[in-house]
Amino acid sequence: MERFCLKNASISNQVFKSRCFGLEQNEEFALYSKLMNEASSTPQMDTPLQPAKGDVSSRQGAILIQRWRDVKARIERAKALAHREHETVDLLAVSKTFPLSDIVQLKAMGQMDFGENYIQEAVQKIEAATHMPAMQDARWHCIGPLQSNKTKWVAQCFDWVHALESSKHAQRLHEQRPEHLPALNVLIQVNVDQGQTKSGVSVQEVLPLAKEMMSLSRLRLRGVMTMPDFVPQYDAQLALHLKGRAVFELLQNEWGPERIDTLSMGMTQDLEAAIQAGSTLLRVGTAIFGGRA
Repeated sequence: MERFCLKNASISNQVFKSRCFGLEQNEEFALYSKLMNEASSTPQMDTPLQPAKGDVSSRQGAILIQRWRDVKARIERAKALAHREHETVDLLAVSKTFPLSDIVQLKAMGQMDFGENYIQEAVQKIEAATHMPAMQDARWHCIGPLQSNKTKWVAQCFDWVHALESSKHAQRLHEQRPEHLPALNVLIQVNVDQGQTKSGVSVQEVLPLAKEMMSLSRLRLRGVMTMPDFVPQYDAQLALHLKGRAVFELLQNEWGPERIDTLSMGMTQDLEAAIQAGSTLLRVGTAIFGGRA
């Protein structure tokens, strides 16, 4: 399948039937043009969105699908070891910097959830996917840190936000979420290991922030996300993930498991420990797509 490059698409009001921007046509078109101009000056986005053809593309697609199947098998083995065979542990394919063609191939295999960090790149992909019938029910997750000048795009384009850590951003997302879309699913990012390089609120700040969010009708608090600094020892990984589970259970005790149902925890290098600790959603990129440049 040819990789879609919005930068080279014809720019017209007719083509740009936006899922993301609930604006008047002229304003919408101006914003789209601005986005495309920004994209043309961002070299790191050229490589992921270039066409891929012929046998090389077919081989790459086969490798991608096999990697995805291997990750699914890892998850099932880890569930069995944790005696969670009958529980659901969902997989979020972290597709940031990789082309839409890869996402389309995984969607055809049954992968529904895709994670993006870079808002400009993600908006291009989501808009392109809007014109593809097979992609209409894909779920898009914003997993990177939020910036105030990008919350409007996040509120209007994504289905999930994983890294909410302030009442200011919660309020902006609430105000900017279009009425015609369902409430935005959100997770509070918790800094369980107090890592200096990680975002997130402290354990003590989680409950007050959650209570504020519960009053915002355009948001739906679903749980928490953790991303501790990597440690190689399995026992250390498990101990960190159990801290995340404790915060998750704190929210469940307050509002019930029917409302608080998502613990986003675990990546390529520590998904087994995360599953043992109770993760319900794994964020996996490298094991599926390969290393990033």
